[in-house]
Amino acid sequence: MLFAPVVRSRATNPAFRSFDRSFERFVNEAFATGTARGVNVEQDDKAWTVTFDVPGIAREDLTIGIEGAIVRIETRAEAARQFKAAYELPQDIDSEASAAKLENGVLTLTLAKLVPISKVRQIEVK
Repeated sequence: MLFAPVVRSRATNPAFRSFDRSFERFVNEAFATGTARGVNVEQDDKAWTVTFDVPGIAREDLTIGIEGAIVRIETRAEAARQFKAAYELPQDIDSEASAAKLENGVLTLTLAKLVPISKVRQIEVK
């Protein structure tokens, strides 16, 4: 029996390949047993919704940073319980439209997808 892998046309472009790997790593970490237990990821056309189980962490002890497609979540050094995580998503995040909510030990992040702005400029044909 011969195994021949299928090559997708997107995968031939290195930029898309890195996005695919980043997203695959994010999903694998989120659903793997062990370090990412208590993480749930959902996605729709406009945003990702990521929930974390973080019992014993106060709202004022959490800091969430968004830079491009990377989300960093960590507690202050003085917090009673330490938590630190970073995730890279396949698309940049709109930090202005994103939100975070901590309720009953569950942190819910709604990370809005940044819609790419086209910079196409029309020129006149002479």
